[in-house]
Amino acid sequence: MAKTKSVFVCQNCGTESPKWIGKCNSCSQWNTFVEEVVVKSPKGKTAQTFFETESVKPELIKDVPLSELSRIYTSNTELDRVLGGGMVPGSLILVGGEPGIGKSTLVLQMALKIQSKKVLYVSGEESPQQIKLRADRIHKDAQNCLVVSETSMEKVLGHVKNVNPDLLVIDSIQTLSSDTIESLPGSVSQIRECTGLILRVAKETNTPVILIGHINKEGNIAGPKVLEHMVDVVLQFEGDRNHMYRILRSIKNRFGSTAEIGIFEMLGDGLREVANPSELLLSHHQDKLSGISIAAAIEGMRPFLIEVQALVSTAAYGTPQRSSTGFDLRRLNMLLAVLEKRAGFKLAVKDVFLNIAGGIKVNDPSIDLAVVSAILSSNIDLSISPKICVAGEVGLSGEIRPITRIDQRIGEASKLGFDQIIVPRLTKGLDLSKYDIEVIEVSKLEEAFKLLFA
Repeated sequence: MAKTKSVFVCQNCGTESPKWIGKCNSCSQWNTFVEEVVVKSPKGKTAQTFFETESVKPELIKDVPLSELSRIYTSNTELDRVLGGGMVPGSLILVGGEPGIGKSTLVLQMALKIQSKKVLYVSGEESPQQIKLRADRIHKDAQNCLVVSETSMEKVLGHVKNVNPDLLVIDSIQTLSSDTIESLPGSVSQIRECTGLILRVAKETNTPVILIGHINKEGNIAGPKVLEHMVDVVLQFEGDRNHMYRILRSIKNRFGSTAEIGIFEMLGDGLREVANPSELLLSHHQDKLSGISIAAAIEGMRPFLIEVQALVSTAAYGTPQRSSTGFDLRRLNMLLAVLEKRAGFKLAVKDVFLNIAGGIKVNDPSIDLAVVSAILSSNIDLSISPKICVAGEVGLSGEIRPITRIDQRIGEASKLGFDQIIVPRLTKGLDLSKYDIEVIEVSKLEEAFKLLFA
């Protein structure tokens, strides 16, 4: 007979305790312990008996074969870029994002386009009829995609054993539950147990697995932190649901770089890959408007130009407001202090609103110069020429600091037809003659402002 006991599990890190405590000793979070009933099944009754293999013997690392571990291409250029060139056989990929952002659409669209591989799509949230409706809207010529609606981990393993797919998709990991754990689906114990079983399936059968995960109200992937440690790749699908653009970021990747991003456009028939995001993120205003500047940014390994919008107005209620969309608010406050102290502009009694056009979020510090230029343009109500773009990091003393990959930024601006680009003072060795654009070097904020507002 199975043994039953009750334990308290931290919903943040997965630490177990025999009694309830207010503060977790591992992650220092308060009121995260929830009581769960754990049932220990007798030996031989667990779900792991679905995959019985012989004991593995240690071998020299030089003797490990790599010929069978060639990557699987997903027919999605942006997704392959983020994964590092495709999916590695036996890898466990976790895709997280807010509800309604397009996680299931992205994965289903990828599964339908892989014609040469057999795909098993397991959904715990939708029926096969609902998946069929979305599949007809996305891609009607799917031939090798099998769908099943199931929430039992043991039955999912049975389907995997019978079908023997080349790719397994689980939508979502929080809906699965194992009979060996007597707790609700989505709990720490269930997520940890089901992920462990799926991990064993992936490694023993050399089958890549894609897990779709929910996120909590803080924006982190729901469940214990050990979930992100167990998987090989963690992808974050983000964007504003009020805008059409979506960004796929790599948070963790054991088989590639975490600096790559993929950009998609949400349309009625699914997600469209955006090969050149610069042309879509720029508004191409016919009239000259104040408070707008163009920045040459780098996200991952790809350059693109973005539009920075700012609005400066007199504080109506005495206390000035600082608001930022797509840009770090603390860095905005720092740049305003630099303008106040080093450049002599009085902004302490004015409201400042900043927005990155397109609904994307940019973390590149090289757009500092574009931010302060847009703020000053709105403050003095003078427009910046739409044929000039800028790139540079602003230091606390008001200097323009050097930035990385300056040649890629200049090349992107030249390709899109800009006449001038303002950059930090370059180091020797960069050949500017190959670019059809005037490169202007500055070292201080005053020099950049004189060029922009001359």
